[in-house]
Amino acid sequence: MAPEGVAELRDWLFLLLLCLTLLAEMLELAAAAAAAAEAAAEAEGDVACPSACRCDEGFVYCNDRGLSVIPPLPFSAAVLYLQNNHIGNAGLPTSLERRLTVRVVYLYDNELDDFPTHLPPSLHELHLQDNNIRSLPRAALARLPLLEKLHLDDNSVSTVSIEEQAFADNPRLRLLFLSRNHLSSIPSGLPSSLEELRLDDNRISTIPTHAFRGLSALRRLVLDGNLLANQRIADDTFSRLANLTELSLVRNSLQTPPVNLPSAHLQRLYLQDNALAHVPRGSLDGMRRLQRLDLSGNNLTTLPRGLFRDLDGLTQLLVRGNPWHCGCNLRWLYDWLHVRGNSVTVRGLTCQSPDRVRGLALRDLISQMEECEGGGGGGGGGRERGGAAPAATASTTLPPPQGSLFTLRSKRPGLRLPDSSQDYPLGGSGVSKTLVLKVKPLTPDTIHITWRTPHPAPSFRLSWLRLGTSPAVGSITETLVPGDRREYLLTALQPRSSYIICMVPLAGGVGKGPAAGASMDSDESPVCAKAETASPGQASDDSDSEQGSEQLTALPLAGIIGGATALVSLALIFGIFCWYGHRAGYLSARENSNYGRGGSSRGGKHYDDYVESGTKKDTSILEIRGPGFQMTPMAAQQPLRPKPREDYVIHTIFPSNGTSLYKSTHHQHTPNASYGTNRGYREGGIPDIDYSYT
Repeated sequence: MAPEGVAELRDWLFLLLLCLTLLAEMLELAAAAAAAAEAAAEAEGDVACPSACRCDEGFVYCNDRGLSVIPPLPFSAAVLYLQNNHIGNAGLPTSLERRLTVRVVYLYDNELDDFPTHLPPSLHELHLQDNNIRSLPRAALARLPLLEKLHLDDNSVSTVSIEEQAFADNPRLRLLFLSRNHLSSIPSGLPSSLEELRLDDNRISTIPTHAFRGLSALRRLVLDGNLLANQRIADDTFSRLANLTELSLVRNSLQTPPVNLPSAHLQRLYLQDNALAHVPRGSLDGMRRLQRLDLSGNNLTTLPRGLFRDLDGLTQLLVRGNPWHCGCNLRWLYDWLHVRGNSVTVRGLTCQSPDRVRGLALRDLISQMEECEGGGGGGGGGRERGGAAPAATASTTLPPPQGSLFTLRSKRPGLRLPDSSQDYPLGGSGVSKTLVLKVKPLTPDTIHITWRTPHPAPSFRLSWLRLGTSPAVGSITETLVPGDRREYLLTALQPRSSYIICMVPLAGGVGKGPAAGASMDSDESPVCAKAETASPGQASDDSDSEQGSEQLTALPLAGIIGGATALVSLALIFGIFCWYGHRAGYLSARENSNYGRGGSSRGGKHYDDYVESGTKKDTSILEIRGPGFQMTPMAAQQPLRPKPREDYVIHTIFPSNGTSLYKSTHHQHTPNASYGTNRGYREGGIPDIDYSYT
C-alpha cells in the first residue's frame, strides 16, 4: 500500500476514536446530571404531586380515580391509597421499588391476577383484598422482608397454589388474612411469628395434628364458615396453641365442642350456628380467663352440672336460639346465675319447654325451682337438700315428661313400692279404695298412665321399676305429679321390657320434694300395675285400636265436609255446562238468522246485532249525500218516492252471509217478484260500481 493511503487511513481511525470518546463523555455527564437532579429532588422533597391524586405530607390519595397505571409518586410518600382502580400487574412501574419511604400500600379492589412485584422492600402493611390473585410465590414474598400485615381476602388462592415455604422469608409477619378464598386445608409453612390468622369462609374440612405446629405465638384464630366436623379434627389440634386468646368456629358442623381446647389464656370462644346437641362435662375446665362464650343457634336443651365451675371471669354468656328445657336439670344453672348476679350478662336463656314456662327466662323460675331438690335432679348430678349425693342414678334416663318440673330420684330396692316380687297382671289396672290406675303401652319406649280417684289429693307419687333378671339389679324411679292431673306419659323407656308402675295419693301437702311427701303416706298402700313395652317397629294393639276408633270418630265429620264439597263442585260444573250450551245455541241462532227488517221476532236481529251491522233497529234507511251520510227516519210502510238520479244514489248493503239486508214490503203487488232483493236492485239499473259491502 502507498504511504499516502496508510496515512489517510490512520487519520480516519484517529477521528473515529475521538468521536467515540466525546460521545462516552457526554453520556456520562448526562447520567451524572440526572442522578444529581434526582438526589437533589429527593433531598429537597419538592417533587410535584401527581395531577390525578391528592397529597398530604406522606399520604398520597390516588383511590377511586379510574387509574390503570400507578403515576410517578413523590419521594416523601409513606402511605399509598390506590384502591378501587383498574390497576393490573402491568400497571406497577419498576420505579416503585426505589420508594424506600413507603410503609403501607392499599391496592384492594383492583385487577391484579398475580401477587404484585416491584413493591418497595420497606413495606410493612399490604392490602390486596378483592382482586383475582391465584398464587403466592415465595420469590415475590421474599422481596418484602419487613412485611408484618398481609390482607388477601376475597381472592382465588387455593391450597396447592401456595408455594412450599412461601412465607419463609417473612420472619416479621404477624397478621395473615385469607378469608373467602379456595382453601381446602390449613396452609403449611406459616411463619412462627404469626399472631392472627383468619381462614373463614373457605372449604377446609380437615385439620390434622401438625396443622398449627410451630405457631406458639398465635393469639387469634378464625375458622368460621368451613366444613369442619368433630370426626375430622385431630384431638390435639388446638392444644398446641398455648397462647390462643380467641377461637372462632362459627357456622361449621360441630356436634360437640372440640376436645383439648387451649384453656390457659383463652378469653373468647365462639361456637354459634353449629349442630351442638351436647356439651360434655369438662369441656370448659381450666378456662379461668374466659370472658365471652357464645353457644347461640345450636340444638342444646340442657347443660351438665359443673360445666361453668372454672369460669370465674365469664362476663358474657350468649345462648339464644336453643330449645332450652327448663326443668330441674337446669336448677344448678339457676343457682349459678343468682350467685353471679350482675357480674355476668346472659342473653337468650329463654325456656322453650315445658309449656307451662315457655317464653320465660330461667332467672324468673323462682317457684318452679324451689320444688326441685337442692339444685340437682333429673340427671343433673345435683345433691339432696341435706347435702348428700344420691345413692345411685336411675336406670331409665327420663326427662320430665309433659312439662313436669318435679324431681326424679332413684332408690335401691327394698321399699314397699313397687314390689317386684308380686305378680302383677300384664297390661291390667290397679284398683284400691282411693285410686284406680290404668297403664297402656303406646310405643316401644313410652307408656301412657291414667288414673281416677273419688277424693281430691294435693299430689300423687308415681313410681316405676324396670324388671331385670334380678330384683337387686333394678332401681326405682319416682316423681311427684300435681293433684289436678289425671294422666302421665313415661318416655325414654327400654323396648321389650317389663315395668311395674305404682301410684299412691299423698294425704298432706306437696312439700319440697318426694322425700317430704313420703312421710305422709306411710299407711297408704300403693296401687300398682304391670306393662310391657313393645319391640322396635311393632305397634301396640291398643294404640292401633285407639287410633282406629279415633279415625272412625272423625269419619262423620269428614264425610259431611266431603259431601258438601262434592255437591258444590257438581253444581258448579252443571252451571258451567248450562252456560256453555246456552252460549253455543245463541251463537248458532245468530249465524242462521236473517238480517231483514220484517219477519217474526224469532228470526229478527237483536239491537246489538244491528248496531254491529251499521244500522239501528227501526225503519231508518241509509241515505248518502255527497261525501258523507246520515240516518234519516221514515214512517213505517211509507213508499219511497224516487228523486232524480243525479241527486242521490241508494246503495245496497250485503251482509256477510250473502242474504239481502232490505226486503221489499210490496213485492206481492209487483210484477217482478225479485224486486227488493239483490238481483232486483241490479236489474233496476244501478251500476255495479255503486254497490257497497259491509
